[in-house]
This record gives sequence, C-alpha cells and structure tokens, in this order.
Amino acid sequence: MKSSLQPLSDWQLAQAAQTIRSGGVIAYPTEAVWGLGCDPWDKDAVHRILELKQRPMEKGLIVVAGSVAQIDFLLRPLPEAQRQIALSYWPGPVTCLIPDLEQQIPQTVRGRHSSIAVRVSDHPLIKALCGAIDGPLVSTSANPAGRQPARYSWQVRRYFQNRLDRLVPGNLGGHRKPSRIIDIVSGKQLR
Repeated sequence: MKSSLQPLSDWQLAQAAQTIRSGGVIAYPTEAVWGLGCDPWDKDAVHRILELKQRPMEKGLIVVAGSVAQIDFLLRPLPEAQRQIALSYWPGPVTCLIPDLEQQIPQTVRGRHSSIAVRVSDHPLIKALCGAIDGPLVSTSANPAGRQPARYSWQVRRYFQNRLDRLVPGNLGGHRKPSRIIDIVSGKQLR
C-alpha cells in the first residue's frame, strides 16, 4: 500500500541533521523499508550501526545521497561509460556498485570490497536529510541480521528499543522490495 509522503517540519529536519552531525545513529524511512543511518565518515557511528545490526564490517554498507552532486567525487575518477551507467539509474530506487578507485569512502563502510554501494534517492525525506547535512548517509535496513527489515516505525522500536539516537518520522516511499543492486562494471544485478 502506497502512502502519501509527509514532509518533515523544519524543526524535525534540523534535529535529525544535528543528530547525524554529532555522531548519532538515526532510523528513517526509505523507498521500501526503514533504514539506519549516520555520517559515513564517522567511524564510531558506523561501528554502532554494525553492532546494532550484528553485521560484520567485511560485508560493507550502502551509502545514499539526495543528489548526484553529493557523490560526484566517486564518479569523477570513473571511465565515462561507467559514469553514464550509474547516472542512468538515478535518482531512483537502484543501488549501483561504484569502484572506489581513490578509496574515498572509509573501509568501515566499504568493508572488504573495492567498490561502494551507492544510491541517489528520489525519496523526499532522504533528499531533505542529505541536503541538511550536505552529503550522503549510510543507509542499511533497520533490522538485526537474520530478521525481516522493518516496514513500520513500531518494528524499528521493537528491534532497537532505546539504542537509537533519533527516529525520524515519515513514510516509506511505496516500493515493496529493497533497491536493486547493479554492478556498473560487470552489468550484473546482485539483488
């Protein structure tokens, strides 16, 4: 069931951005499921997300942006053909594996991979959050490993109780499944 997307108030957006900037971990609605997020360059916050999810660092995490400009630093070193493949999917609910040729994303987010999973979202709340912090966010499903991704805020609360710094109110984007993952080098769909 697709619900209408409610914008965050200026106060809610400012509070969420402050939580992220101060090293906090948030839960927020994405295109299909609730996500956990933080500043990708804040090593302690990323470790907290991995601990909350009981996820090994080696697996890596997705980074979501509100605009191509926010992840352009990853696209610039790529061959033109690879850039164009990624751009053909965005904005939208498709995550692309982008070679991190200059290792600009911390290993705590990249995991054991030489590529980084990146999505440029068209979800209004994600665009607003990324705009407020002027950069991308970690975006990983809000569930402990082996459990179903949360589709409702009450599930997020049940999974994590008081261990999150902020639950950002809002609605999912209306998609039923998590984003597809496309490797822009091989062209293979991984999810």
